Amino acid sequence: MKTIKGPAIFLAQFAGDAAPFDSLPNIAAWAAELGYVGIQIPAWDGRLIDLARAAESRTYCDEIRGVLADAGLVVTELATHLQGQLVAAHPAYDEMYDGFAPPAVRGNPAARQAWAVDQMMKVAKASQNLGLTAHATFSGSLAWPYLYPWPQRPAGLIETAFDELARRWRPILDAFDEAGVDVCYEIHPGEDLFDGRTFEMFLERVGNHPRCNILYDPSHFVLQQLDYLDYIDIYHQRIRMFHVKDAEFNPTGRQGVYSGYQPWVDRAGRFRSLGDGQVDFAAIFSRLTRHGFDGWAVLEWECCLKHPEQGAAEGAPFIHDHIIRVTEKAFDDFAGAGTDLAANRRILGIA
Repeated sequence: MKTIKGPAIFLAQFAGDAAPFDSLPNIAAWAAELGYVGIQIPAWDGRLIDLARAAESRTYCDEIRGVLADAGLVVTELATHLQGQLVAAHPAYDEMYDGFAPPAVRGNPAARQAWAVDQMMKVAKASQNLGLTAHATFSGSLAWPYLYPWPQRPAGLIETAFDELARRWRPILDAFDEAGVDVCYEIHPGEDLFDGRTFEMFLERVGNHPRCNILYDPSHFVLQQLDYLDYIDIYHQRIRMFHVKDAEFNPTGRQGVYSGYQPWVDRAGRFRSLGDGQVDFAAIFSRLTRHGFDGWAVLEWECCLKHPEQGAAEGAPFIHDHIIRVTEKAFDDFAGAGTDLAANRRILGIA
């Protein structure tokens, strides 16, 4: 068993144009003051990191680490949820996904996809230059529009989608392998990898690639009504990252898992600020610790009710109080008899 690291915070929901959220030094000082010791950086946000420079220059990456060290922080991982989404984008979402990409490739799905792959390759190098061992991303989605089996799906449709998904990701996984970095797919509705079965389908198609791993976020399992503790037991060997995010599910006679197209505040399944939802984090931290997870516990804050700055302030002590300092001895060592093999044989009546 190992002790989980943290608390850390994902900066995507906090970065902005006003201080203290407008630059890496400012947001680092803010996070440190709240009690965080690590930050997860969204690689698409130029206010926090120049990805091209990070991929090319270890000196620049050393400067980033120096800025964070001055605040008492480290970078835990980089994240490419927006770029990863565009590695595999169903055309139904083309217009909406264009907002994830630079103007030069909007309206051109092929160019947009090539840009996304190039971004992933840059992140592999940037992560290596920063001395990181894990990376957060989305898988993208080709099959998601056909989630519900009506109208009846043509035979082989999902298999074809996952074959193509694996074909697109395999070179990226190989690049991350060369960099010594795990690709951790956030298991998330809207992505083709949204539960255990879909992860297994993808993992098989990339040849059980050693860099194909999981970002575990229990909030998405609450909204799907999936057993998030059993998930840890099944997939713990592939769980390399952990987003600490809360959620609640309150079905009524009017709505359930699909939530009737309602806005977030009125949905049966809602993301909540840490500690305000239904996730059993004591059990999660215990289960991850039991299985030897030694990565970071990273707050991802999302809530339809609470102000983000209040959520961030409450998140650091919440995570700190849930991290289990692993014991180095058994609680009943005081009663040990100090027996040896010969004594054990006598106790068992073995001649």
